[in-house]
Amino acid sequence: MINSLVINLKSIQMKKYIINSVLLFMPFLLFSQTTFKGMIMDKNNPKDNLGVEGATVHWLNTNVSAITNAKGWFTIDYTSSYKKLVVSYIGYKTDTITINSIKPIHHFITPETDLAEITVKSKRKSIQRSFLSTVNAFTVNQEELLKAACCNLAESFETNPSIDVSFSDALTGTRQIEMLGLQSPYLLITQENIPSVRGASQVFGMTFTPGTWVESIQISKGAGSVVNGFESISGQINAELVKPLTDNKLFVNAFASQMGRLELNTHFNKKVSDKWQIGLYVHGNYRGQKFDRNNDDFLDNPLANQINVMNRWQFTDAEKGWVSFINVRFMNDEKQTGEIDFNPDVDKGTTNNWGSEIDTKRFDASAKLGYVFPELPYQSFGFQMAYSNHQQDSYFGLNVYDIQHESVYSNLIFNSIIGDTRNKFKTGLSFTYDKYDELVNTTNFNRNENSLGAFFEYAFDNLDNFSLTAGLRVDTHNLLGTFITPRLHIRYVPWEKGVFRASAGRGKRSANIFAENQQLFASSRQISINDVGGNIYGLNPEIAWNYGVSYSQKFNLFENKGDVTFDFYQTNFQNQVVVDWENPQEVSFYDLDGKSIANSFQVEVNYNLTKNFNLRTAYKYFDITTDYNSENLQKPIQPRDRFFANLSYETEVDENGSQWRFDVTFNNIGEQRLPNTSSNPVQYQLPEFSNPFQLLNSQVTKVFSDKFEVYVGGENLTNVQQKNPILGSDNPFGSNFDTTIVYAPIFGRSVYAGLRFKIK
Repeated sequence: MINSLVINLKSIQMKKYIINSVLLFMPFLLFSQTTFKGMIMDKNNPKDNLGVEGATVHWLNTNVSAITNAKGWFTIDYTSSYKKLVVSYIGYKTDTITINSIKPIHHFITPETDLAEITVKSKRKSIQRSFLSTVNAFTVNQEELLKAACCNLAESFETNPSIDVSFSDALTGTRQIEMLGLQSPYLLITQENIPSVRGASQVFGMTFTPGTWVESIQISKGAGSVVNGFESISGQINAELVKPLTDNKLFVNAFASQMGRLELNTHFNKKVSDKWQIGLYVHGNYRGQKFDRNNDDFLDNPLANQINVMNRWQFTDAEKGWVSFINVRFMNDEKQTGEIDFNPDVDKGTTNNWGSEIDTKRFDASAKLGYVFPELPYQSFGFQMAYSNHQQDSYFGLNVYDIQHESVYSNLIFNSIIGDTRNKFKTGLSFTYDKYDELVNTTNFNRNENSLGAFFEYAFDNLDNFSLTAGLRVDTHNLLGTFITPRLHIRYVPWEKGVFRASAGRGKRSANIFAENQQLFASSRQISINDVGGNIYGLNPEIAWNYGVSYSQKFNLFENKGDVTFDFYQTNFQNQVVVDWENPQEVSFYDLDGKSIANSFQVEVNYNLTKNFNLRTAYKYFDITTDYNSENLQKPIQPRDRFFANLSYETEVDENGSQWRFDVTFNNIGEQRLPNTSSNPVQYQLPEFSNPFQLLNSQVTKVFSDKFEVYVGGENLTNVQQKNPILGSDNPFGSNFDTTIVYAPIFGRSVYAGLRFKIK
């Protein structure tokens, strides 16, 4: 009896314990819902692994739903009782998916085939800044390229505040570009992600790509991707060329300017089969008129002619996931400059008249092969192969400079994910070979370079507010040794419409001191190289770290959209080949002994004033100093600050496609430190700093239809001209002759006109 009572009491206590435990954990049991994540993607458009924005997902027979974000990801409440997930999107088939676990899914939706066609039109920005990318990058579209007389790639940045454009010398009319206060050798310049402007083509290479061939330009600041090589230090400029599949069947652009420049561009594209398209692109320019507006007896612009032909094949098999391009290209470019009376037939190699000829022949061939796994669109591989032969024969007065550069480039890339598309990676191998044959007066500088590299890049995105890209490559180079170049990019969204970015990376390159500084041959300076036993010209390779931070914020003001971006970047050289021209009778090349730092700050504002009326403005400040053998100095011919403003307006498009377009660009260029000329005779001396000046460019385009348009414009409408751009022009074979100290336009005001005709 007693035992029975004890048992009952224990039973009661046990039940009480169980009940209390259940009651204690009841809230957790009732509210133990977790979340379920996934990505909705378009089966027919898996580009860049981005998903479908605005798709609706909900649990079957419930009111629990979610909407996919800009990257196609969704997060929805989940309990174990939910088994069927319904996915719907306008114009696409509605799918019901069986869910058996909380592992994130990737689902591909397919378009409805029986829906009536719906056309949605929207105005695309001519410059698009990515708020989703971890890299501080933006894309310049064809609409922007048409705003200026951009007849070649070097002239495509006049309306872009992030790229600075200036003249390299007083003779050739060649424009050089800078980003983050550093010249183009520190940029990785590619065409369709294949290095293109490097080595022998560093000075004139950007003039070898006609502007009409360019479909878009992607610009990224700071440390670039390890996938594209180890040479990028201050950023990357990638030009995407027009595609035979999407370009017009026929395109014609004719151009003429007050400077005596005539250009003609023609595109022919044809579909030769269901999967093959072919394009033939022909460019020619001619400048045969002599101008000497500043009366120094030297041509303000060179006499020139260029013929440039490219044959391009495109293969596309969307069903099987294959796409490929084959390009073959030949270019011949000839320039003559110097004194007005110079005749190369009788004056070459003499002191009768000073003159220069630069003749360049270049052959390029490249192939790209890409494969996207049809059932796994986030997984792909690509192979790139390119060959180029660049031959330049040139002389500058009595100085001779010839260079032949053969180059081979290959890159194998594999893309995939780790678990899900929040974790992506790229890996691959690359090989480069460069053969240089240089003749500088009577001295030969020959060398072969080859490198084998391996890289791995990991990208993480938590789908909400944080993403990063971390890369590492290892290269073995016959002259530079074995070395590592790491790159890191971080993106953080602190609040709505705001994006913070940070980056760091290391770059390494061999300096081609003659090819990159050819303008110095057009002077009486003696060349001095401080040979320290390095493998390239007796010098060591250049190594630099680049650090950057950026913040972008979108805003609405008076019901109009805008955005503001703040950038700060620092490039810190561990070693640099210093180009010292502080002695007016000499140019010295030597390894850095001390510090060389480039600081760049930029604030940019873009704002839609009204419909079809846009304002883009920017202010930039540079602090770039280098320890020279003499002292620490600011970089010469580099403005401390710049102000940029662009206004564009276009009318509404009529039914036949006609409209007007107007564009005005203003630049204020601050004072620039000039190289030291104090040891020259008084008449050949320059002040320590140049005066600030203002530039104004404008263009008006009348579009008559979607087939025909004409345009007229003006460059340097403020008619700025540098006084005395050529020192010692009265005695070009004397010891004070120098054409390199150019900080402002030479020619003055110029007006141009042109027409475009196309058949789609």
